[in-house]
Amino acid sequence: MTVQRREKTSSITRVLEIIESVSRAERPLSPADLALQLNIPKPSVHRILQQLEAEGYLQTNMRGLLVPADRLHSVALGVLYTSRFKALRQAILKNLADKVGETCGIAIPDGTEMIYYDRIQTNWPLQVHLPIGSRTPVWCTSSGKLYLSSLPEDRRQRIIHNLPLEKLARNTLATPEDLESALLETARNDRGIDNEEFVDGMVAFSVPIRDKNGRLFACLFTHAPILRKNLDELLEFEPLLRQAALELGELIGDNQSS
Repeated sequence: MTVQRREKTSSITRVLEIIESVSRAERPLSPADLALQLNIPKPSVHRILQQLEAEGYLQTNMRGLLVPADRLHSVALGVLYTSRFKALRQAILKNLADKVGETCGIAIPDGTEMIYYDRIQTNWPLQVHLPIGSRTPVWCTSSGKLYLSSLPEDRRQRIIHNLPLEKLARNTLATPEDLESALLETARNDRGIDNEEFVDGMVAFSVPIRDKNGRLFACLFTHAPILRKNLDELLEFEPLLRQAALELGELIGDNQSS
């Protein structure tokens, strides 16, 4: 009985170690990478991976490497949203939105989309309504462009050349060359810009929220209709957003270590 319990615990631990390694990896891993990294026999790794793929937690990309699948993304978002830091996170956002006078929120990358993870909306009669859980494209939103700019060049180039680059607004960047040029500037400024690229009449900018290892974990954004604030006027609040992003990053670090 004791031996069976120990073997079961070991199997569960291996599953969790594999999920953790794939979710934290800077680049997609192969089954051989996992076997070497975790010191797990290759047959065991392949067996566990087959189960995780069948259940929708992991999937393989076009190169046969492992990436998180929809079910793992859902688990991660659920854990984050029900975090014991939810009240403090929303207090930081509320304080920021009150000072900026515009909607402020957090977006998290998910493939070629950004998910609106949390937001505080102002009470202006004229505003863009994008509720929590909304998905927006990476190529024409401030948060999406900021996320793309943080990726290694080879990975970013592969993504850019496979994006539809649909022209959604008057200033949407519709060619890989124009988008790459904008992303290089985004990386230099460490700030994402949306100058009527996603919705006509709306401007936005984003700053990174980084984890304790300095990796971009999420983006803190604010947006406004140009009838109320143009892009330059909105950018005057950048120091406030960077301070709030620092506080949110510290929350994330505390959450990961607790």
